[in-house]
Amino acid sequence: MEQCACVERELDKVLQKFLSYGQHCEQSLEELLHYVGQLRAELASAALQGTPLSATLSLVMSQCCRKIKDTVQKLASDHKDIHSSVSRVGKAIDRNFDSEICGVVSDAVWDSREKQQQILQMAIVEHLYQQGMLSVAEELCQESTLNVDLDFKQPFLELNRILEALHEQDLGPALEWAVSHRQRLLELNSSLEFKLRRLHFIRLLAGGPEKQLEALSYARHFQPFARLHQREIQVMMGSLVYLRLGLEKSPYCHLLDNSHWAEICETFTRDACSLLGLSVESPLSVSFASGCVALPVLMNIKAVIEQRQCAGVWSHKDELPIEIELGMKCWYHSVFACPILRQQTSDSNPPIKLICGHVISRDALNKLINGGKLKCPYCPMEQNPADGKRIIF
Repeated sequence: MEQCACVERELDKVLQKFLSYGQHCEQSLEELLHYVGQLRAELASAALQGTPLSATLSLVMSQCCRKIKDTVQKLASDHKDIHSSVSRVGKAIDRNFDSEICGVVSDAVWDSREKQQQILQMAIVEHLYQQGMLSVAEELCQESTLNVDLDFKQPFLELNRILEALHEQDLGPALEWAVSHRQRLLELNSSLEFKLRRLHFIRLLAGGPEKQLEALSYARHFQPFARLHQREIQVMMGSLVYLRLGLEKSPYCHLLDNSHWAEICETFTRDACSLLGLSVESPLSVSFASGCVALPVLMNIKAVIEQRQCAGVWSHKDELPIEIELGMKCWYHSVFACPILRQQTSDSNPPIKLICGHVISRDALNKLINGGKLKCPYCPMEQNPADGKRIIF
């Protein structure tokens, strides 16, 4: 963080200079325009009177030209000084950050450079589809000769079509999608359909007394949700009392808050992604955010490995040499680290549950076998190694 702070300080200096230069430039040009305007008025007055150009006006014009030249030179000189400040930001970045970060991870992590490029391109394409930049994704597929199946694109196309409609406050496509997937949404305990219908009801309320009968008729759609959302339905029904007086001046004015539209977009994205087996955030954005957290630690590890000349300590493709805490946001599945070997278990080295209930890795179990018997490292119980059972988290 200290490196970021150093660069930020240099950047603040540049921004301050830009701001000061902009204000000075604007003031100088305004003064110059005012001065030239006055001179122009005097020349126009002399021309109307038909009098020849006096020596005084000639002198004033010469002074005006000199003033314009001096002002332009001064602004150009000040602008040149800013270039040196900008270059100092670049030097601060080079001084505080390692420009060659590709060497942090060994090439052995990837099967081949072609495989590495293909994985990266696929991650970028998926990110572009998820962000709704469909034309950019298609262009990248064509230029990289990446073949993406239509089945892969279809969920993203549908989600983006519905989200675009929600951003335009059109609930139709989202409601149609929610009704067609009602049963699966209920299995996820989703309240998406109720929130969409509530938002449609609120839009009818915003229409005033003319929409009262239509709102009452639409309220029948809330019947299936009465058990789980009784309180919200009561609030909406109570708001009908203030419909003629104006809902925006009533105790129910919070129903008209525009934040409901942002909330429904988030709810739809989360539930739709969960239903379709997609992550809410693209793998590329998650990997980038995780990399920003892990990169300083990995660079320190690289420096230690090079200093102690122990390159063999990091040879596994699916495991880092130390544990890096990325925070709860990046927890996607359970992991188990063997308390004996201090290694994370894997498919080739799964966790094994002993008869006594303690869990260790298979590699640890094999190392603890003595004379065909196994003594638990945490309790004195002796047991047959074959009685251990593999467990899956």
